[in-house]
Amino acid sequence: MHAVRLYAFGPAENLTYEETEDPVPGPGEVRIAVAAAGVHLLDTALREGQQGPLPEPPVLPTVPGREVAGVVDGLGDGVDGAWLGKRVVAHLGFAPGGYAELAVTGAERLHEIPESLDFAEAVAMIGTGRTALGVAQFAEPGPDSVVVVPAAAGGIGTLLVQYAKNAGATVIGLAGGPEKTAWVRAAGADLAVDYTDSTWPAKVRAHLGHGEGHGEGHGEGHATIVYDGVGGEVAREAVALLGPGGRHLVFGWSAEGIGEGRQGYFAEDVSESVLGPAMLQRAGGLRALELRALTEAAEGRLRPAVTRFPLAEAAAAHRALERRGTIGKVVLEP
Repeated sequence: MHAVRLYAFGPAENLTYEETEDPVPGPGEVRIAVAAAGVHLLDTALREGQQGPLPEPPVLPTVPGREVAGVVDGLGDGVDGAWLGKRVVAHLGFAPGGYAELAVTGAERLHEIPESLDFAEAVAMIGTGRTALGVAQFAEPGPDSVVVVPAAAGGIGTLLVQYAKNAGATVIGLAGGPEKTAWVRAAGADLAVDYTDSTWPAKVRAHLGHGEGHGEGHGEGHATIVYDGVGGEVAREAVALLGPGGRHLVFGWSAEGIGEGRQGYFAEDVSESVLGPAMLQRAGGLRALELRALTEAAEGRLRPAVTRFPLAEAAAAHRALERRGTIGKVVLEP
């Protein structure tokens, strides 16, 4: 098979597309002929040798990637034969191996892909989708909500915009540049604002202060929820839009690097980090969240955005993600 391997920590150019041995599924495992592999911002940090939320940095050499979708083409001992030939998607957990034509994982991680979803959409929902729904459950929007989504053209942000609109909320989406703001507007945001324009907070306040039909209290120019995976100055400006009782839910720090900028970042009595065990406990476990995400997409309530790259161009995918040149979930296709 062909795979993308990393032999030394460093820039995207260190990702090498090469031919390697086919993996063999062990007891309780299946092998998937990969049709789509997810690329996460965390992958770029791990590639550079950072640890992020993992127990330790990757052991080199490694095949990066932890989200795959495709067709089961091999079974290890003890696996139900009904899985053979099924269209499936799986999050590999802390185990790497996704950037490849073939990947092995435990059968307990598999979800059959609904017929209405393609492989790339399924990959987007198994990781990014489950996170979006996990974040939203901490502050469920409703018709009286005014929701601000920084990085609204990203994989999670796009889904949060749609989720809040489905709940009847007024949604303000922040994105960098005209192409991304146009996408956010098409995704359903009531206002899509370019955060590279320093006047964007004033534009949001003007919209909330003079818009019609936003619900009682929305004319005060206040947001009620900020779903924040960005951090940095954009997040601080967004938090300043919150009114009394507003919620700032933090699930990432991409503007300041993975895991950086935490000290002094949270606004007193407003902000809370929603990553970790609390998310899973509230959702009823990881598989419950994954299943819900896949169902929301299969039934058309959420539509993941996807930017696709050939597997052989994994380095280009990393570079595009790092410079914020992508929309939605980045996916590699063999």
